[in-house]
Amino acid sequence: MIISGGENVYSVEVEQVLNSHPKILEAATIGFPDERWGEAVGAVLVLKEGKTIEEEELIAFCRERLAGYKIPRKFVYIDELPRNTSGKILKYQLRETYQNEVLQG
Repeated sequence: MIISGGENVYSVEVEQVLNSHPKILEAATIGFPDERWGEAVGAVLVLKEGKTIEEEELIAFCRERLAGYKIPRKFVYIDELPRNTSGKILKYQLRETYQNEVLQG
């Protein structure tokens, strides 16, 4: 869970919306420090092969399906999400690896 401006943002809800986008293969959300909100939502995305997407398109897609405070503020694109042997996404690894990249925008 990510707490942004005192509101609870459940990663699963945001990820379900992102995963429903036709150009996204899979998504994971992470929180990153934000001066105004305490924590903000960031998304680590794997796009379907040969697809590209503009940030504005993603934000508009999310705006139709999520409350404003749940919309990711930053996006990072990678080739594959890290997983353990059971197939679970290793979010701690995403936070360690991409939190600084998300902060730098």
